[in-house]
Amino acid sequence: MTLYIIGTGPGSQAHMSGRAVEVIRDADCVAGYTTYMDMIADLIKDKEIISTGMMKEVERVEKAIEKALSGKSCALVSGGDPGIYAMAGLVFEICKNRGIRLARAGSEKNQGSENQAAGESFLQIEIVPGIPALAAGAALAGAPLTHDFAAISLSDLLTSWETIEKRLSCAAMADFVIVIYNPKSKKRDWQLRRAREIILEHRSGATPVAVVTGAMRENQKISFTTLDRLESAEVNMQTVIFIGSSTSVQYLDFLFTPRGYAEKYEI
Repeated sequence: MTLYIIGTGPGSQAHMSGRAVEVIRDADCVAGYTTYMDMIADLIKDKEIISTGMMKEVERVEKAIEKALSGKSCALVSGGDPGIYAMAGLVFEICKNRGIRLARAGSEKNQGSENQAAGESFLQIEIVPGIPALAAGAALAGAPLTHDFAAISLSDLLTSWETIEKRLSCAAMADFVIVIYNPKSKKRDWQLRRAREIILEHRSGATPVAVVTGAMRENQKISFTTLDRLESAEVNMQTVIFIGSSTSVQYLDFLFTPRGYAEKYEI
């Protein structure tokens, strides 16, 4: 009765943790978004598979939970890190709504049938971290996240645009480095333009920006621009955008944000 929630990082085995690879290999069943499953096809070719497309997240998670409750170990995979814009939160939300009792896999407390009320659903959970897109993208861009930052998704499928605008404005006003997820899709083609307008209310148009698409994947692309020219950047749903703070600097082909050492030490 164990459900493993795994981050596959950028998607290739080379960038996955040893624990993630181990769990996937040992699991009875593997569940995930079709695209992410294709990226780890060599690891799951002999497994029972639960694979669903975009917009089927609830169905996918429910099937993974049911499989684990049936007595099989199930690995639910997400790209990046499972707790950052991914499936871990949805697992907890569904389990809470259904009254499924949870315990950390491997812990002695609250495990075993002797502690389980009659007829009560019980599930062991292990969350296996992965490399989130903001970390993979930041490494390729340089070091834009050395100081405080805020990550904001421009997808308004699950969050109202009014809320997103408020977060953009507050993050820009507070001078955070801003990491933009989901900047543009086929159906959402205006949100990035509006986000740029909001941030420009609080930040110079010359603010350096790094645009990273397909971080550490075969289609990887890294480019640099400025906030006032951001609208012309080539972006898609695999793109993560790093908008610098007032202290961020582009140096050669790298973007970095000083932590403040120069103000305290001679460097």
